[in-house]
Amino acid sequence: MPKAGTPISSFGFRLDRAKLKQVRRREGRYLLRTNLGAQDPQRLWTFYIQLTEVEQAFKELKHDLALRPIYHSCERRIEAHIFVAFLAYCLQVTLKAQLRPLARSITPREVIAKFKAMQMVDVHLPTTDGREIVLSRYTQPEADQRMLLDSLRLKLPEQPPPKITAKKGRMAIEPLAV
Repeated sequence: MPKAGTPISSFGFRLDRAKLKQVRRREGRYLLRTNLGAQDPQRLWTFYIQLTEVEQAFKELKHDLALRPIYHSCERRIEAHIFVAFLAYCLQVTLKAQLRPLARSITPREVIAKFKAMQMVDVHLPTTDGREIVLSRYTQPEADQRMLLDSLRLKLPEQPPPKITAKKGRMAIEPLAV
């Protein structure tokens, strides 16, 4: 035993090469357990990958798209809810595919959050004869939003034309000639 304050000059250990080799053989491998014993292993792996993709889709529906269970009482509404959720997921997958070649680091969730800052507003201007001019306008994109729009090759529509309502009491809306 060395005296206190004396540095230890040597250190030794023994590597169990057989155990290391056994661990390295298992690195990066999966063990799938299934009741489909008669299936081709390659096909089983494909099933597993599909399962993980479906689980990821449900995770995105619940978290990224904020879709929650809504309890409908009529079948027509249930089907409509499922259809809207499916469309939202399709749009998200499409956005993810468009983002992949541009920037792998940005997610559809981040893009949607950026675009949420853009808003559509209706400016109501009363006229002297009791009618109202309605100007629907969206906010102009900030620099980062413009960059995303350009990268995704998306164009915002033209600002909508002004509308003028008929005199109070009538429901007609007619476009205003500019």
